[in-house]
Amino acid sequence: MSEAPNDGRPGLLDGKVALVVGASRGIGAVTARALARAGAKVMLAARDGTALEAVADGIRREGHEARAATVDVGDEASVGHLIGRLLDVFGRLDVAFNNATDGSTPRPLADMDVDAFDRAIRTNIRGTFLGMKHQIPAMLATGGGSIINMASLAGVQGVANLAGYVTGKAGVIALTKVAALDYADRGVRVNVLAPGPILTHHLEAAGEAAQRAAALATPMRRVGASAEIADAVLWLASDKSSFVTGVTLPIDGGQSAGAKPERIFRQPQDQAQAG
Repeated sequence: MSEAPNDGRPGLLDGKVALVVGASRGIGAVTARALARAGAKVMLAARDGTALEAVADGIRREGHEARAATVDVGDEASVGHLIGRLLDVFGRLDVAFNNATDGSTPRPLADMDVDAFDRAIRTNIRGTFLGMKHQIPAMLATGGGSIINMASLAGVQGVANLAGYVTGKAGVIALTKVAALDYADRGVRVNVLAPGPILTHHLEAAGEAAQRAAALATPMRRVGASAEIADAVLWLASDKSSFVTGVTLPIDGGQSAGAKPERIFRQPQDQAQAG
């Protein structure tokens, strides 16, 4: 599927204020634009202030309201400052998409650098925890809201040689379930996305052979687009998902459903394509 612009479902989020963490590129940037096109006022946050401001400026040029702020998701003071600034500017918080992530160079567990493991845990688990810790009180103050966290199919199924990333994403799923249960009766819904292979800058950089292999690993035989992740965020952010909380939503072309027989007993044409 091509990375076509997401139309944002105009009017779906009119009057809402949304925060997108990890919005400087890729899925975060596409989702921030989709939220704005759906009517939300958007605060974009990430480490890279220059790239972040470029995304926010593009949203403003479309006629939507967007602000940008740098944040270190693993630092509580930085996260607290971000939420404080958002409330100063917009006065409320209705939607939060916690999309910051940190992977590592693939290595067997015993060969993995401890600092690399710690960085993955700091960004994925600590970052998601601190984000929700400060987002939830802001939402409770105005009657509730929706938090969408970003995990991965890797956090559900596991992937060899990615101990930090897999552990971090599994932790995000666990935190999501706890937060959903803690606040289900107080108007705050918390859900988590578990994407399979998505055509982001990481997969693009890996080359065509890696992209073909990723496509063949899904029953739909293609990789996903960032706009398809944004569509899921829009639904979970809106009142159309008002009875949905604590859910881990795979967006993976059917990969989490299991293997098709031809994936086990591969067809000659597939072998040729993957070669």
